[in-house]
Order: sequence, then structure tokens, then C-alpha cells
Amino acid sequence: MNPARSARSVEGTARQQRRRRGSLDALEIVVIAWRSIRSNVLRSALTTLGVVIGVATVVALTAAGSGVNASVTERITSLGSNLLTISGGGGDRSSRVRGAPRDTITLGDAEAIRALDDPRIAGIAPQVQTSLSVKYGTNTSYAQVVGTWADFEKVRNASVAQGSFFTTADDTSARRVAVLGHQVAQDLFGSSERAVGQSILINNLGFDVLGVLPDKGDSGFFNPNSQILVPLETFVRRLHRSSPTGDPTLNSVYVQGANAKDLAALQDDLTTLLANRHGIPDPASYDFEIRNQADQLATLNSVTGTLTLFLGSIAGISLLVGGIGIMNIMLVSVTERTREIGVRKALGAKPRDILAQFLLEATMLSVGGGILGIAAGVGLGRVAGHALSVAPRVMPQSILIAFGFAAAVGIFFGFYPAQRAARLDPVESLRYE
Repeated sequence: MNPARSARSVEGTARQQRRRRGSLDALEIVVIAWRSIRSNVLRSALTTLGVVIGVATVVALTAAGSGVNASVTERITSLGSNLLTISGGGGDRSSRVRGAPRDTITLGDAEAIRALDDPRIAGIAPQVQTSLSVKYGTNTSYAQVVGTWADFEKVRNASVAQGSFFTTADDTSARRVAVLGHQVAQDLFGSSERAVGQSILINNLGFDVLGVLPDKGDSGFFNPNSQILVPLETFVRRLHRSSPTGDPTLNSVYVQGANAKDLAALQDDLTTLLANRHGIPDPASYDFEIRNQADQLATLNSVTGTLTLFLGSIAGISLLVGGIGIMNIMLVSVTERTREIGVRKALGAKPRDILAQFLLEATMLSVGGGILGIAAGVGLGRVAGHALSVAPRVMPQSILIAFGFAAAVGIFFGFYPAQRAARLDPVESLRYE
């Protein structure tokens, strides 16, 4: 006799015996569970709706939140990386008018920092600015006119899109040259390509346009597209700002570190330098502030991350609601199929077979809802990203967590109905009408 045919015959006989006594293998349990779900398609769909909504909301919110976080970080770093920003501030706030600027940083401070010739410093860009009218022919606009050094191009990531940036020689000789922001060039010339080589009037003084900056986008409180950059010496001579000592004052000084890991130590050294120059030994009385961009980005990322997690957690509540819905429907299903359960137990089905079948049905409903929710969440994330003008970032971690939670919800909330079905008395079940 053929051994293979004999083995198949034995296997078929064993399967028939299992069916006669009501015991099922894993594949048969899956088939029966799937048929049960398909027999009530509408009810099954409504049951999984809570899970679909929960998973979709979690995935969409985390994608949109990560996109916003990445967009804000990109915009900040596009204006310069590894930055220390020195500005007036601190000190006794009760001695000054609330909200009034403190012009305590001077050109001498910036020159003292440059004189350090510290290898940890990649560039220095002092900045002083004021809002002025700008004219070209009959076109008039208002812009933030910024006086700075040539290092501004590198420190603040201000490489020109057209033309060139002014040089240290232009600053030393106080040449009346300017680099226009993208929006200013559009307002005055209608196109940034037409601006280079033209002459404009800034506060009724003639300036030659050397270059035009690329479109940087609106950063909220400050729009780099609406600024005009001029050499600092030119700005100081034409729009003189002085401290009581006669040293021109600045709005801020940007110091770019050569390496991000050196920023903290460099910040401490610059704090000591300025404290000595200003003659203020007590840190509580400092009339300046030094802000570390890395710290600011870390704080921002922490805030946006916490907000995204909070919104995702709230959305996760709908997963629990969906789980309760699954448990409710499974309890109804147990009641409806009491007689079926009694028949199978009378034929020899074991409690673990009944438990596995009903638990599998609940898990299949939950996992199916999770898969649909992931697909819907990716789509909703794109819609939300479009509405917020950011590129959504679908995080694999959020998908895995949402899917795992959906499966866990099915198992957790399906266990009680499955256990109740497994514990039914076969005699009482057969009497059930």
C-alpha cells in the first residue's frame, strides 16, 4: 500500500473523528469565526466603527503633530543653526517701563566677542533694525531695515537667490548698498529678478541693490521676506543709535558655534565676558540675556510632543469605547447562539474550543477595525497637513502602537463574552429558545 495515501487516509479519518466529537483545529475555528462575522455584515461594521475612528484619529493627530513640529524646527534652523542670541534683558525689571526695549548691548560688545578669535565661533552677526519707508519710482513699501556685518549671510543662513551679499569692505567703507528680502523685491519691482543693480530710496537716501534673498516664509512675529539688509557701519552713520557712552547700541548679536556640543561652554564664556564688560558681577542683575537655540528647540519640541501625545491620548479613548461596543455585541452573539453552543458541547466540543472561537471573532473585529483605521488615519493626516500647510509625518511607532492597542482591545473586551460562552451548561443551552 502506498505510504503517502495511507497517511492521508489516517489524517482524513482523524479529521472526521474530530468533527464528530465537536472538537476543532485552528483553521476550522478561523473559518467558523469568519463565517459568523460575515453573516451579520452591517452589525460587524458598526461594531468596528469605534475602533476605526479611534485608530484613525490617533494616527492622523500624531502625523499632523509630527509634521507641525518638523515644520517649525525647519523654519527656525533655516534662519541659522548652532546659534547663541545675545540681547538686552534681565536685570531689575521693576526699574523700567513694562515692555520697553533695553538697549544694553553695544557694538563694542560685538567687537569684543570678535576679538576673542575663538575657534569655537564660526561667525558673528550684530544686528540693529528699524522700520523705514522704501521707494522705487512710484512704488513704496515699508520694511525692516537691518544693519549687520557680512557674516550675517553665513550666520543667519541668508545666502542670496539673485546677485551677491555685501562684503566686509562694503561695511568698513559704509557703502550704501542693500540686500532685499523676497517680499520687498516683489513689492518694489514686481519680480525679484529685476531688482539686482537697481537703485532704491531708503528713508530718502539712495542705495544700490546688490542681491535678493530667497523666499523664507513667514515665521509669525518676524517675516524675513520683509527685511532689507545693509552694512552696519552704513546704518550707524545714517541712523545713529547710541548708548549714554556714545557706543552704538544693537538689538541683538548672533554668535554661530562651530559645533553644537560646544554651545553650552561657549555660552558660559560669553556670559562671563559681557558681565565683566558691563561691570555686573551679580547674575541676578545682568542687563543682557544669552539664549541657546538648542535649548529653545528642545523646549519647543517638548511642548509640541506633549501636545501631540495629549491629543493622541484623548483620541485613544474612542478605542476604549469601541472595545466596549465589541464586548456588547459579543454578549448579544453569545445569547443568540446559546443553542448552537449547546449542540456543539453535546457533540464533544471542549470549553477551550468555544472560548477560542468567540475570542477570535472579537479579535478579528478589532484588528480589522485597526487596519481600516490606519488607512483612514493616513488619509486624514494628509488632509490635516494640507489644512495646516505642513507635510504630515506618519510615524511607524504610532501605527504600531495604535494597531497593537486595537488588537489588545479586542482580546481584552472579547475575553469575558468568550469565557461566558465557554462556561454555558450544554443541557441548559439545548433547552434555550
